[in-house]
Amino acid sequence: KPILVSGDKDKLQQVITNLVINSIKYGTYKGTTEVSLESLTEEKLIVRITDNGEGILKEHLPRLFERFYRVDQSGSRKQGGSGLGLSIVKHIIDAHNENIYIESKLGIGSEFSFTISKYIN
Repeated sequence: KPILVSGDKDKLQQVITNLVINSIKYGTYKGTTEVSLESLTEEKLIVRITDNGEGILKEHLPRLFERFYRVDQSGSRKQGGSGLGLSIVKHIIDAHNENIYIESKLGIGSEFSFTISKYIN
């Protein structure tokens, strides 16, 4: 049975796309990326994008959603990117009056999750 949500379809698709691309880009060779939905309440869902990639040092987590912030500060840009993807994600989630969360452990992987309101007739 479909689950309907309240929000801008294109913007929410951009959020999921950005998070999945990051998961793959920073993942390990033959690693996994999983997208899941869970009902939190009658009104809210949580969307999780989980991987078993390299993980992120705890010191970087508070700044990940800043514009142009990159974990790899060396300038080598081996992974490419402008450092805008996660700030765009945060902006879209904020515009929907929702929340985004990060859990990450170095060498184990990361989980980005966000809440979204269910569409209720």
